[in-house]
Amino acid sequence: MFLYETHLHTVESSACGVSPGADYIQPYLDRGFTGIMVTDHFFNSNCVADRRLPWAEWVKRYCAGFENAREEGARRGLDVFFGWEETFDGDDYLIYGLDKEWLLEHPEMVRWTREEQFREVRRYGGCVVHAHPFRQHYYIHTVHLAPYCIDAVEAANAGNNDPAYDALGLEYARILGLPAVAGSDIHDAEDLKTAEPYGVGFAEKLTSINDYVRILLRGRGAGENPTILHIPEGRCAYRKAAGEKPLKCGVDIIGRDGRPLGGKIRPMSFNDITGYLGRFQNQP
Repeated sequence: MFLYETHLHTVESSACGVSPGADYIQPYLDRGFTGIMVTDHFFNSNCVADRRLPWAEWVKRYCAGFENAREEGARRGLDVFFGWEETFDGDDYLIYGLDKEWLLEHPEMVRWTREEQFREVRRYGGCVVHAHPFRQHYYIHTVHLAPYCIDAVEAANAGNNDPAYDALGLEYARILGLPAVAGSDIHDAEDLKTAEPYGVGFAEKLTSINDYVRILLRGRGAGENPTILHIPEGRCAYRKAAGEKPLKCGVDIIGRDGRPLGGKIRPMSFNDITGYLGRFQNQP
């Protein structure tokens, strides 16, 4: 099986990053991975490059972490693919299948809505994955779900994610009929000394990031997950306890027009949340 990391941040490009892109290469090879996808925080997220820079210079600096990782990966024999992570109102999306040259041609993307992002990314041959959709953190006041604006769900996320959030993510993917993926959301290569990274596996080697996009898009509504989740056993299993609330904040689902569907709910249990999701079981 060929293993790939799908969610990784570098110190060159993500303000929360700790390790340079090149520092990840040997640790992932040591863990038996075939490749990594560098997904640094983008313009409206926790990026390093000064947003006041001219767009071409901003893109150049933004891509530094990926390019340093790719150079070291080529030297040592680890495939390194490009992506990015964009943020809206506490909800994050991983974009795959587009490149630096495409970014240079589309400065307007920094003003896109979720719907515009999905439409334009798909128009140019990429795909959109909702990263850690049920994560709770101090800056997340409401879980925003945009089922009409995604191609897959990051069901398992090793970075600061509770297993209950991952269980909900896997159920969300199942209800929508979308592929489920996993990623480490790693910021520090030192973590690989003590923890097994999350990722996805395939029977065949990816020749480019476009292969990954094609696999995810073929998996929409296919009834079977096209990826093998490389995660700890039982990671996405929710163990229900009396009175337990997997989420403390509210949840809303955003419709095709960008407006919430059915109003916001404050979930009381795992079943309450999945029952709510089930009301919107239409394909995106």
